[in-house]
Amino acid sequence: MTEFVIDLPEVKLRDIPAAFIPALQARFGKQCSTAQSVREQHGRDESAFKHVPAPSAVVFAESTQDVVDAMKLAAEHRVPVIPYGVGSSLEGHLLAIEGGISIDVSRMDRVLSINAEDLTVTVQPGVTREAVNAAVRDQGLFFPIDPGANASLGGMSATRASGTNAVRYGTMKENVLALEVVCADGSVLRTGSRARKSSAGYDLTRLMVGSEGTLGIFTEITLRLYPLPEAVMAATCSFPTVADAVLTTQQIIQMGVPIARCELLDAHSVESVNRYSKIDLPVAPLLLMEFHGSPAGVQEQIETVQSIAQDNGGDGFQWASTPEERTRLWTARHHAFFAALQSRPGCVAITTDTCVPISQLAENVTAALRDVDEAGIPYFLVGHVGDGNFHVGYLIDPALPEERVTAERLNHQLVHRALQSGGTCTGEHGIGLHKKDFLVREAGDTAVHVMRTIKQALDPHNLLNPGKIF
Repeated sequence: MTEFVIDLPEVKLRDIPAAFIPALQARFGKQCSTAQSVREQHGRDESAFKHVPAPSAVVFAESTQDVVDAMKLAAEHRVPVIPYGVGSSLEGHLLAIEGGISIDVSRMDRVLSINAEDLTVTVQPGVTREAVNAAVRDQGLFFPIDPGANASLGGMSATRASGTNAVRYGTMKENVLALEVVCADGSVLRTGSRARKSSAGYDLTRLMVGSEGTLGIFTEITLRLYPLPEAVMAATCSFPTVADAVLTTQQIIQMGVPIARCELLDAHSVESVNRYSKIDLPVAPLLLMEFHGSPAGVQEQIETVQSIAQDNGGDGFQWASTPEERTRLWTARHHAFFAALQSRPGCVAITTDTCVPISQLAENVTAALRDVDEAGIPYFLVGHVGDGNFHVGYLIDPALPEERVTAERLNHQLVHRALQSGGTCTGEHGIGLHKKDFLVREAGDTAVHVMRTIKQALDPHNLLNPGKIF
C-alpha cells in the first residue's frame, strides 16, 4: 500500500558541527539522548507529514537552567532547536525539517505556585491540563481550556490553543497572564505579571502566545483560574439537519446565553462515536452543550436554549447532571477523531480548522458539507461552534493519491470561503507547516513581513523552530 504523505517544503538540512553533540553530552549526560528510537519519536507529531528527518539529539530539560544551557550551546554552534512537549501537534510544529536538536520539556512538570485568592497558578511547561486541574481542584478552582488531548501547557500556550470551553472562557490568549521565556541567545525573558491588566509597554506575553516555538522556549507559565461552578449540567439535542443545529447555536450566542460548551457533531460523527465509545446517541446532527452557574442560573439557561432549539426542530433532549455522566459524554466527544478513523479502516484524516464570525457560521458549514458530499469522499464534522470554529475531517485512502488531491482542493475551498467571510484559516491548531500559504492570504504581505522582522530581531540566526509559520 502507498503511504499517504504531505510533501515537506524544500529546505536544506543544516550541518551539525562535530564538536556540538559531544559538548551537549558533556553538559547533560543521561539527559541527552542520541538513540535512534528517541530521536524518531521526537521527529514526528500527529500531522500527516511523513519521512521527516529526526533531530540529531534530544535533550530532556529538567529546569530553566537546562534550557538556557542547551540554547546557549545551540546558539554557539548555530544549531536549530525545536521545543517538544507531548507531541500532539497537528500541523507539523515539532518536525526537525532543517535538522538540529529537540528540547523535551516534559520533565519540567511541576506546579510552582497556586495563588487561590488571585485565581492564578504558575506552572512549568511540561504540566498537562489534566494535571493542573488535579492540583487546583481542592481549592475550588479549575483551568477551563480543554483542547481534547491532554496537551502540555507549554504547547497549548505556543499554539494559542482553545477547545470546547472557549465559547465562555476564551482561549490561551486570554488565559496566559505571564511567561518566563528562554530566547534564542539563551537569555531569559519575563513577560507580564499576576495582575489582571497592565499598560506597561509592548504586550510581549501576547506576542509569545501563539508563536509556535519560533521566538522562544517557555519555561514558566502563569495562568488564570476560575471558581468551580456551583451547578453544572450537560445536554444533548438532535436536529433534522446540520443547518438547524448551527442556526440554534447562532441564536444562543446572539441572545447572550452564557453557555459554557456548545459542540456540533454531524450524523457521521455520531454514528462513529456510538460505535467507538459504546454509547447510544440518536444518529442525527447533534449539539452537545454544557451549562455552568448557580442552580437558578443554569435552569434559566436551559429553558432558554430548549426554547431556541425547539423552534429550530431540535428534540430528544438528554441530560447528564452527574460528573460520571458528563465525563462519559465529553470523553466520547474528545474521541470523535479516533472514532472517525476507525469508521474507514486504514484511512488517514486531513482535518480543517477554520473559524468564522458567528453570523457566517451556518453558511460556511453548509457550503463545506455540500462540497464534500459532491466530491464523494467519506468525512466527519465536529465543531466548537459556540465560537465559530469547526473541523471537517476528510477520510482519505492512502492508496488513492487522487483522494489526497481532492481533500486538499476541498480544504482550499473551505479556507477561501472562511477568509471571504471575515474568518481565519486556523482557529486553534496553528500555522505550523501546512498552513503557511494560507497565512499570507489571510494576513497579507505587510503583516507577514512584520512577523518576519520580529523573528529576525529576536532570532537572527533562525535557530528556533525554523521553517514554521512562514
